[in-house]
Amino acid sequence: MKILIATLATETNTFSPIPTGRHAFMGERDWHRTGASQHPAAWGNTALIKYRALAEADGHEIVESICATAQPAGTTLRNIYEELRDMILADVKAALPLDVVLLNMHGAMVADGYEDCEGDTLARVRELTGPDTTIGIELDLHCHLTELMRTSANVIITYKEYPHIDIAERAVELYAICTAAHRGDIKPVMAYHDCRMISMWRTTVEPMKSFVAKMAALEGHDGVLSVSFGHGFPWGDVPEVGAKMLVITDNNPGLATALATELGEEIWRLREECFPRHDTIDGGIDAALASPVSKPVVIADVADNAGGGAPSDNTAILERLVARNVQNAAIGAFWDPVAVQFCTEAGVGASFDLRIGGKCGIASGNPVDLKVTVMALKDDHAQAGLSGGRAPMGASAWVRAGGIDIILNSSRTQIFSPEAFTGIGCTLHDKTIVVVKSTQHFHAAFAPIASSVRYIAAPGAIGPDFANIAFTRRTTPYWPRVENPWATNA
Repeated sequence: MKILIATLATETNTFSPIPTGRHAFMGERDWHRTGASQHPAAWGNTALIKYRALAEADGHEIVESICATAQPAGTTLRNIYEELRDMILADVKAALPLDVVLLNMHGAMVADGYEDCEGDTLARVRELTGPDTTIGIELDLHCHLTELMRTSANVIITYKEYPHIDIAERAVELYAICTAAHRGDIKPVMAYHDCRMISMWRTTVEPMKSFVAKMAALEGHDGVLSVSFGHGFPWGDVPEVGAKMLVITDNNPGLATALATELGEEIWRLREECFPRHDTIDGGIDAALASPVSKPVVIADVADNAGGGAPSDNTAILERLVARNVQNAAIGAFWDPVAVQFCTEAGVGASFDLRIGGKCGIASGNPVDLKVTVMALKDDHAQAGLSGGRAPMGASAWVRAGGIDIILNSSRTQIFSPEAFTGIGCTLHDKTIVVVKSTQHFHAAFAPIASSVRYIAAPGAIGPDFANIAFTRRTTPYWPRVENPWATNA
């Protein structure tokens, strides 16, 4: 077989003040015009590495197009999306005829003039290849599962886990189904069920942990090829935003529809039990201070998560830690290249007045002015990322203000790993409180070192008030905005 592989991925928060342009794709993160699968693993190329290894082991020919990813932020500029998409299309056209196309995308990318970048890309690839090419796409579970995606692709598979620890496993699944389909061994058919819900689901805890296991257990039996739950990305103002169940069967559309509906109705019944609960800022701090100090309490600042398009420079929690004179605390990472530059100029050991955060807009809150001591500097800081990859943090500084250790970075990213702190010298085992700017991806690496994990809904660009997100494009009723979205089809 002749197989083309490519990555084009970002998660678009249409409410974010940060534009996504050329530097976001070609400067901040790993960018490869081709050959990304032969480089060390990162978020964007993990799937490509698997596609290549499997294809080469099976004796197939690989054609590799681009690998372009951008840190989640605001709407992508039209010209950069079109340029990157057209690189993929040019590679597809040059490689024809193709047996299989395997794309690795996010599922919630929005550009000026394109509310569904993944659907647009798939449709244009299909137009070039014709109906005989098997087209598969792997998506983040925080995707908008659109009808254009479903009608343009043969196979759509989303991650099952949040945090996304299964990127490589889903790539293996996609490859296996698509190659089997092209051989004629199976005929995948896909069905959606719109759950009419907008929320977040943490798969590390019950009942979602068991639900994910159930999805996996259904696969490979009785004609069920794959089961995905697209959680949706709540901060994308597009018509098809929201949670959907996706089932792929072997040439049995009735079964696909029935099982998607059955599982979607189960998710609906679990809505209250799964709904994410959050502390207030002071409530979270109070709970942490009341906890035994043998291990730190890890607190997630969920609303200022760069991984959801937030600036990662909101200071609301830091303000309260300072005002309450909390000791033995660590917080990070604040995206503040200016503060990092000042710390670099001052040097390790210097003490001076530093303004931290509050720089990007209303969602950033107020800047905080502190007397800090520069504890350590690192020119090219990084942390362990998703599925074994590395997440760059850029030039970074660790500063101390009273009893609070603060991590500042110049390459905007959420916190994935304790290495974000310890890799620059800031220890965590001796802390009472560790605050991470992340929604859930921190959990896999931080839970083992924590006495407990708590979530705070501080002000920020991705606040979890799902009932009141200012959508203008979704018209279908959804929970929790309405109690029963099934009462009307309006």
